[in-house]
Amino acid sequence: MTDGPLTRYRALVDDGSLKPDPAQELAAEKLNSLHHALQSYKPKSGGKGWMDRFGLTGKYGAEPPPLGLYLYGGVGVGKSMLMDLLVDSMPERATRVHFHEFMRDIHGEVHRMRQLPGSDDGDPIPGIADGIADASILLCFDEMEVRDIADAMIVARVFARLFERGVVVVTTSNRHPDDLYKDGLQRDKFLPFIELLKDRLDVLQLEARQDYRLGRILGEAVYHTPSGVAATAALDAAWNRLTDDTDPQPDSLTVKGRKIVVPAAAHQVARFSFSDLCEQPMGAADYLEIGAQFCTVIVDGIPALGPEKRDVARRFVTLIDALYEHRSVLICSAETPPETIYDGDDWKFEFKRTVSRLVEMQAEDYIRQRHVE
Repeated sequence: MTDGPLTRYRALVDDGSLKPDPAQELAAEKLNSLHHALQSYKPKSGGKGWMDRFGLTGKYGAEPPPLGLYLYGGVGVGKSMLMDLLVDSMPERATRVHFHEFMRDIHGEVHRMRQLPGSDDGDPIPGIADGIADASILLCFDEMEVRDIADAMIVARVFARLFERGVVVVTTSNRHPDDLYKDGLQRDKFLPFIELLKDRLDVLQLEARQDYRLGRILGEAVYHTPSGVAATAALDAAWNRLTDDTDPQPDSLTVKGRKIVVPAAAHQVARFSFSDLCEQPMGAADYLEIGAQFCTVIVDGIPALGPEKRDVARRFVTLIDALYEHRSVLICSAETPPETIYDGDDWKFEFKRTVSRLVEMQAEDYIRQRHVE
């Protein structure tokens, strides 16, 4: 048997890679118990035997699955790191995937199956879920977040089938289950899934004493000028540090029924070009949603702006105000230093405040602040 998550966690503390943290150790203990329970666990097969047909499986058949874990807390408290200790301790029995990527693949498979001949009357969800269940005993999801009604309905049905098949789930999230898809359209249809999650997963809040991602930012420049090859390379390096070298994938947000495209997102880090954010018809509500959803925002290519770009400058002022309000970290490349980005008369007063905030947002004291959702 390989070392469990608790042994691995304590080894990281002993060698100085991590500082002792009671909340993290408690989470590691729970993951360790799950690790041991899974060693001999065998979920029931996909087919229906005679006990299934007579409704006896739950009473006399395959053993009940171990309770999974829903680990939630703020940005940088070590949720993903702890979950990965479990995955690494049982690589042949666990599948680990970012929740956004999982939902993207589910949507793609639903579309593919609906294009097959004779699929008009078929429901692809059970078959898709069965394929997942056949491949893994333990599914680990990073950053569970449900943002639209289509995802809400699909994820509820997929998870219900996975649980029916005895798959054990561990997931991280920034939100308590009760806050998933909060204020979403037709959320009442999603509430039974939340109750199912709380029934099948132990819910544990993780509140560490420090942001474990600070070490990846502190001491590093976050404002790179001038724009160019070197600045772009610095932003690429920042992305890799903050997302553990995750391949960037597109995402989207919905604000008042409008879709905001996020060109690249992973691990609560979003990357945009300046044009994506400030040369499009976007307003305060859009920027506030971006600030709420992403603790770090990377912006490529902030140009020097003249009087003819006063509307663009106004959007940039609003963007910085929104990121500042949510204490999001801004990492950017710019053609000029903050004080010379804009030389127009319109928004001149407001831009002085923007310059002040751009300077403050580079400071260690700002970066250390907790992200405000």
